[in-house]
Amino acid sequence: MDDDQRTGWSRRSFLGVSLGALPVLGWATASLRAIRVPLAGSSLAAAPLPVALNVNGVSRQILIDPRVTLLEALRDNLELPGTKEGCDHGQCGACTVLVDGRRTLSCLTLGVAAGGRKITTVEGLATEQGLHPVQAAFLENDAFQCGYCTPGQIMSAVGLLAEGCPGEPDAIRECMSGNICRCGAYPNIVAAIQQARGAAGSKGA
Repeated sequence: MDDDQRTGWSRRSFLGVSLGALPVLGWATASLRAIRVPLAGSSLAAAPLPVALNVNGVSRQILIDPRVTLLEALRDNLELPGTKEGCDHGQCGACTVLVDGRRTLSCLTLGVAAGGRKITTVEGLATEQGLHPVQAAFLENDAFQCGYCTPGQIMSAVGLLAEGCPGEPDAIRECMSGNICRCGAYPNIVAAIQQARGAAGSKGA
């Protein structure tokens, strides 16, 4: 007994039913779109909240939707594009900033939750005296290629140095494991962090 006789379906009848269902599926899809559009409308948006963000030593007052992330607030509201949007899932580290001196993934942090806390982005590292030691070390060691992940790498490196991460290459790689470099500049990144660690130690001596 062939498949057509066993199931009662032939290829011709199956294709006919499938093609006949396409208009129904198209109508259902259009209906779902029509349902989603009003849900995304401004009438259902949360009321903006006033938030005071202390960013790079400057207090800034902004109005943001309570669902806005710190990453979006920095880039869109405060026009600080140094913090990059990568995976948006906290897996690549491109959006790393310091919040009260601790490494923080800004794509997973609500803007309102950062109110009143000390936020440092890559724009706030350099001073009138020059680049931050980590920035200078990244330049000297060519610790980047395309550069997209570099701000997050630098901020994470600054954070791990403050946290007292050991200076051995394996320890640095472990401490930096939350930051992905798709270009594969990892050896130079490790070298840059070791150099910056040495520079910081010599200044503190």
